[in-house]
Amino acid sequence: MILYFTGTGNSRYVAQRIAERMGDEVHCIHDKIREKDTRPMKGDGSLIVVAPTYAWRLPRIVVEWLIKTPFPDTKEAWFVMDCGDGIGAAGRYNRQLCAEKGWIYKGTAQIVMPENYLAMFGTPEKDEAVRIVAAANPVIDRAAARIAAGEGLEEKPSTLLDRMLSGAVNDAFYPLFVKDKAFIAGEKCTGCGACVRLCPRKNITLSGGRPRWGGNCTHCMACISYCPTQAIEYGKKSAGKPRYHIEVVK
Repeated sequence: MILYFTGTGNSRYVAQRIAERMGDEVHCIHDKIREKDTRPMKGDGSLIVVAPTYAWRLPRIVVEWLIKTPFPDTKEAWFVMDCGDGIGAAGRYNRQLCAEKGWIYKGTAQIVMPENYLAMFGTPEKDEAVRIVAAANPVIDRAAARIAAGEGLEEKPSTLLDRMLSGAVNDAFYPLFVKDKAFIAGEKCTGCGACVRLCPRKNITLSGGRPRWGGNCTHCMACISYCPTQAIEYGKKSAGKPRYHIEVVK
């Protein structure tokens, strides 16, 4: 069973490519997180979690959902994390999660995909995004082959910097940077409600035909990246940056 969470589609792309090569089922957990649905997930004993990297670890909302949700059939778990640069020592924390759930840890794969975190970093134009995805494809395929064979995923030894990024920096990142006060919808907003429907935390509502953010953001970037009129900005940090989502490369 393959589960994925995604803000702008990178993890969906990775999960679907793995599923095609393994003949496995793929399930999006966005709505389960959104609706706080933690009913048991039955599978075939093997679990593959595909998710983006938030501050060099799995997104906290994904970890929280995995902890709360029973997986009565799961015996072993693989993790495939897409990122714009690196995943730090994320595998260390995925191993801890497996220990808490009683799963055999089978490793964490790093897949470099186009950057979407325009609240802090630059995002690619279409040609660059296409190039990055093309380079990622054989890496995804190698991970899928190892999973299909029941083998552990290859991991690079973590450095002191990796451990700092996934540890102290991750701990500080959420309270210091994961805020939604900078989001604003400009005059191009049509009040279509796409951002409301996309938010995995139900953090966005429409008031007077304009979106309002409620202070419970996870910085998935779905709202700003998928706005059909590009009406949403994140203060000055997003100004002039391409709105990347996976459909850009298709």
